[in-house]
Amino acid sequence: MRFILSLTFLISFYTAWSQPAQPLSLRNRRTSTITQQGEILTLQDAISAALEKNYQIRIFRSQEQIARTDFKTAKAGFFPFLTGNLTNNNNLQNLRQEYLNALQPPQYLYGVNNRNTQIGVQLNWTVFNGFGNFIAYDRLGEVVKISEVNTRANIEATVADVATGYYDVIRQLQQLVSLRQALDISRDRLELARANYEVGTRSRVDFLSAQVDYNTDSSALVTQQQNVRNAKVLLNTLIVRDPSTEFAVRDTIIIRTDISLDQLKEQLTTNNPLLIAAALNRRVANLNVKLAQAGRLPTVNLVGGYNFTAINNQGGFGVRSARNDALVYGIQASVPIFTGFNQRRLIANAQTNALVSEYQESDQRLQLQQALEQTYSQYRNSIILVNLELESFRIANQNVEIAFERYRVGNSTAVEFRDVQRNAVAAETRLINAEFNTKTAEIELLRLSSQILQQTK
Repeated sequence: MRFILSLTFLISFYTAWSQPAQPLSLRNRRTSTITQQGEILTLQDAISAALEKNYQIRIFRSQEQIARTDFKTAKAGFFPFLTGNLTNNNNLQNLRQEYLNALQPPQYLYGVNNRNTQIGVQLNWTVFNGFGNFIAYDRLGEVVKISEVNTRANIEATVADVATGYYDVIRQLQQLVSLRQALDISRDRLELARANYEVGTRSRVDFLSAQVDYNTDSSALVTQQQNVRNAKVLLNTLIVRDPSTEFAVRDTIIIRTDISLDQLKEQLTTNNPLLIAAALNRRVANLNVKLAQAGRLPTVNLVGGYNFTAINNQGGFGVRSARNDALVYGIQASVPIFTGFNQRRLIANAQTNALVSEYQESDQRLQLQQALEQTYSQYRNSIILVNLELESFRIANQNVEIAFERYRVGNSTAVEFRDVQRNAVAAETRLINAEFNTKTAEIELLRLSSQILQQTK
């Protein structure tokens, strides 16, 4: 389908910080339209496609599945090991034997086949190893939790990237509309300058200047069209589809003003997956210390087995044939008395790694708090900039209308009008960027507080 994008600005101040939260959007702008090809793509559609198809998310989910599969008592060593063995040795001999005494005649045997077959099963069951199997099982459980929060962190980062990419498409389209409007004004000025030159009321220089400015604006429009294309290609890549797919987007960016820093801090402390993963890694490091300490305790194994041996000897000496079977069972215990101080080294290294993981958790918390403070400050300042740029944009628009009328009746020069026009385009660009920066800061705040999946819209 074809979707007509009509981008609008709200020509008024945003709600003050202390007032009840109101959605902020760009409305009531001059009607300039851009035809977009393709189906309408909403933000929720883009997020759903990314969650379903994104390769990084698939990788993390696969790794999570591996961790879940490993979380078994067998992996921790609770069950015995039972192995079966089969050995079948054959040899083919030619015997030529002569004896020193004359009582035994010489023997000449050819193609003598001797076969020795052994079949058995062996059982080895570790019934005590310093509770190492219990520690290993707890460690596997923590690894599952780490894989889960890593998957969630990747999902939230992907959603943030998709949301940012989606709003960047809107920003680039808004800028394209702005440049299209500037080109329309330059075209009106060019036609006016041509008409005035033809009737002799203005010079050829004025006409040529209008032509140069029109070409400049046309060039800027072509460049911006490429920016729009690049933004759409990036978004298509994020949602894993053909980069050349055409689509249309909505025309507004809604900004929230009700985000509370205190609530963000609370959500970050309790829900941020990176912080949770750091805490889980610390717990795994502590379990590794216990596992190393378990190496100092005795190990007790139950052993058993059954062996069957069959001998078939076609030679003339020794046992010609035999059948033997035996049941073996017992208990084995070992105590590490001296290991060259290796066990002490392993415990010391595990304790050091536990301390490192504690430092990493504290550092992760500090880094996230820093990012939250900086992003929230950027978010509030961006709202202030949007307010200021809205007023600048309103004034710049009025100046363009006044300057064009003055230029039309000959009370203003081309240079003066061009300066006013440039100021208007710059003011609109700053407004568009200010709103986009506010939205990206909002998205990052929601990601840091792990609320992005519930509140992205």
